[in-house]
Amino acid sequence: MPQPLVPFIATPNGSLAHPTYFLLVGIPGLGPNIHFGLAFPLCFMYAVATLGNLAIICIIRVERHLHEPMYLFLAMLSTIDLVLSSVTMPKMASLFLTGIQEIEFNICLTQMFLIHALSAMESAVLLAMAFDRFVAICYPLRHASVLTGPTVAKIGLASLARGFVFFFPLPFLLKRLSYCQTHTVTHSFCLHQDIMKLSCTDTKVNVVYGLFIILSVMGVDSLFIGLSYILILRAVLELSTRGAALKAFNTCISHLCAVLVFYVPLIGLSVVHRLGGPTSPVHVVMANIYLLLPPVVNPIVYGAKTKEIRSRIIRMFSQNGR
Repeated sequence: MPQPLVPFIATPNGSLAHPTYFLLVGIPGLGPNIHFGLAFPLCFMYAVATLGNLAIICIIRVERHLHEPMYLFLAMLSTIDLVLSSVTMPKMASLFLTGIQEIEFNICLTQMFLIHALSAMESAVLLAMAFDRFVAICYPLRHASVLTGPTVAKIGLASLARGFVFFFPLPFLLKRLSYCQTHTVTHSFCLHQDIMKLSCTDTKVNVVYGLFIILSVMGVDSLFIGLSYILILRAVLELSTRGAALKAFNTCISHLCAVLVFYVPLIGLSVVHRLGGPTSPVHVVMANIYLLLPPVVNPIVYGAKTKEIRSRIIRMFSQNGR
């Protein structure tokens, strides 16, 4: 089916042409009926992500004994996941339900910036949580003096600032391009790599800067997280009893799950975009997993594995059931 013509807006000097909107797609190869059916699981996932992350944030805020570094970082992670799911899932559900593909040019750039910036913030918080586990296991007597309340607050602000500063140039780098090819992006949301490929002008700056921020933000974070767990594993193996080793490492299971859920799809998606080639349903599904899975899975994992949060949720439901 031929794509509808997209009207253009010329820049004031007339040298660039920007489309008034981009066209989003669902999953290539699937018909409108299947897309319509997928909207309902997506709405359910959004409800789970919203309620789960809100519950964790509220529990940590109300329970003063949870005002410790591990739980404060978890509250930051849940806040980021809550915003990230709200930026992506409602528009995707609308696309699947109504089939309306259009997303206005500037709104697409805003969504793109928020997706990348929030992902960088989540990466930074996961690194902070790895550092918290490293200090707690390797230097337990110094944990309280190293990760004080003000230090945790500064780490949170630094994560926010880094995500904003590194990814703030992306919308402006895309605006300096001219678009004259197809204006159908290959995902259900806007990504920098996806929009960049629609340009008919030189994208060398975008490619270099995009690769730089991926390596210097997510790449560096993942290396330090890996190093933290190497040191944690060495310290755990040096413990005198097997029970003590298992108890110490068990405190890292939830965080390890969050790291894998975040980084494995991210690495796969980055490799797919860098290698290029025709977009397949597998590529699109991988991108959807990268954005949709962490906000849904993280509150479930932490709710199930963290005794204090699990017991508080059980108390909430038992009180409501009376």
